[in-house]
Amino acid sequence: MTDTTTIDTSTTLRGYLDALTAGDLDRIAAYFAADATWWIHGSLPLAGTYDGAESIMTFLSTAMGELFVPGTQRFRFGEIVADGETAVLEWNVTGVGAATGTPYDNDYCGIFTIRDGRIKAVREYFDSDHVRDVLYSAVSPSTP
Repeated sequence: MTDTTTIDTSTTLRGYLDALTAGDLDRIAAYFAADATWWIHGSLPLAGTYDGAESIMTFLSTAMGELFVPGTQRFRFGEIVADGETAVLEWNVTGVGAATGTPYDNDYCGIFTIRDGRIKAVREYFDSDHVRDVLYSAVSPSTP
C-alpha cells in the first residue's frame, strides 16, 4: 500500500466521523460502499453482522435515534491509526439511555477497512455489559 492510500483512508474516516457527529444520515450513508459490512460482537439485540449499506444505516439510525434520550448522545474520538486500507479508532460515547434514564459512558474500538473512498467493513468492540445495563431494560445475556 502507498502513503496515498493511508492518507485517503484517514481522510475518509475523518469525513465519516464529522457526518456522524453532525447526525447527518445522508452524509453518513454516502461513506459506505453498497456491499459494506458492520460486525458487532456479543449477545445484545444489536450484535451480529449488518450486510450492505442499507442494513448498516438502519442499525445506525436505530442506535442514534432510539437507544438514547434525544439530544444527549455525544462522541469523543481518539487518534486514527491508519495503514493502507485499514484504520483503527478508539472513541467514547456518552448520553442517557432511553430505556433506563441512566447516564451512559462507554469506550469503543473499531477496525475500519476503507477502499476507494468508501467504508467496506467495520468490526466494533465495546463494554457490552454497560450497553445492556444502560441502553436496554430487561435484556439478559443469551446462553450458549
